[in-house]
Amino acid sequence: MKDFCEPFRNKKITVLGLGLLGRGVGDTEFLAECGAQVLVTDMKSEEKLAESVSQLKKYSNVTFHLGGHRTEDFTSCDMVVKAAGVPLDSPEIAAAHATGKPVYMSTALFAKYAAETGATVVGVTGTRGKSTVAHMIFHALKKTGKRTHLGGNIRGKSTLAMLSKVQEGDICILELDSWQLQGFGDLQISPHIAVITNLMPDHLNYYKGDMDMYFADKANIFRFQKPSDVLIANASITERIRASTPPLDPIVPDTIPNKWKLRILGTHNRENATLAVAALVALGLSEEESRDGLESFEGVEGRLQLVREVGGVKIYNDNNATTPEATIAALRAIGKNIILIAGGADKGLDMSKFVSETNERCVAVVLLSGSGTDSLLQATSYKLTAPTYGPLDSIDQAVSKALELAKQGDAILFSPAFASFGMFKNEYDRNDQFLALVDKLAP
Repeated sequence: MKDFCEPFRNKKITVLGLGLLGRGVGDTEFLAECGAQVLVTDMKSEEKLAESVSQLKKYSNVTFHLGGHRTEDFTSCDMVVKAAGVPLDSPEIAAAHATGKPVYMSTALFAKYAAETGATVVGVTGTRGKSTVAHMIFHALKKTGKRTHLGGNIRGKSTLAMLSKVQEGDICILELDSWQLQGFGDLQISPHIAVITNLMPDHLNYYKGDMDMYFADKANIFRFQKPSDVLIANASITERIRASTPPLDPIVPDTIPNKWKLRILGTHNRENATLAVAALVALGLSEEESRDGLESFEGVEGRLQLVREVGGVKIYNDNNATTPEATIAALRAIGKNIILIAGGADKGLDMSKFVSETNERCVAVVLLSGSGTDSLLQATSYKLTAPTYGPLDSIDQAVSKALELAKQGDAILFSPAFASFGMFKNEYDRNDQFLALVDKLAP
């Protein structure tokens, strides 16, 4: 068994960004148990990070500098492990680089060492659909009994900590956002099998409105592939991929047959399934095994998830729709007679098509408060004509209003189209609050 702790044992490691999602905690636990001296630093205070900090107090080799960063923590260590959301141009990263200290990201480190062990690494990225495709592949592989691991942008899971379970011949499925792929670029590695679902405007506040910068990070998923690797892409993005002179020509798979009956709604999910099948074939599964896996797949929480039906009204949780395109896909999948709950923090995205689709398909719109909602309502080039309620200051109020408006045969769709900043701790908190409210509803 490979000693995965060897690169970290007795090293002084600064973990930049602890957060509340569990990944920073898991990374720190793994490094501490490997025998590293770990210093955890975060801009948030210990009070705000109390839940995460409490899980790490048992480690005598873990110390904390919270409520801000100290330059010496990045210049006197052996390495920095950076959280995905920390900008590459931050002064802390600059300080590390200026003194020759390597800066890594945990998912990229996992991919590097897993591949060196003899595991096959499958990476899935894209603005929309990457979670569903990654989970589809993982589900189908598990159904055939193959040893497989699911990591990357997964709630509450440290991908780095999965190293201890990886063996030669395993298959590692990684859902990769653009920030995590920055770490792949730093290490100059790419997955053995890369899947790109699409590219749409998103995170433009982070990328200063530059789609080329956004794509450049995404492109790390294929930039360092070898001739024996596989690159799979949706037709919508192949021209942009080829223009970047990739080492491999992207495979654009044929659409799955109409006779395949998926449990999840929407044309976009059939596109997702098509990409998943191509990856499964590359991994050696037969068409029958792939079909069996995809037809039994029930979807991912927070992605057009049918939660329950109350009084003839179907209630869908599409919390992870944080862009207008994602909400448009959900609206089209459901069809008509929709009461939409949307709104949140601005990401600087064009909302005109979202408004047009909403006006066509929704009998009512219930808006949560936020900077994005304000921009939506103040726009002069487009206007919501469906009956609109809000902005409301809590998800409780929004659900109550939607239920009040809904009639038998309608659908309530919670699909925000915006980020969660402000009203919620994060998008997972928003998801949990919505599900808790729906769970309490009388039958």
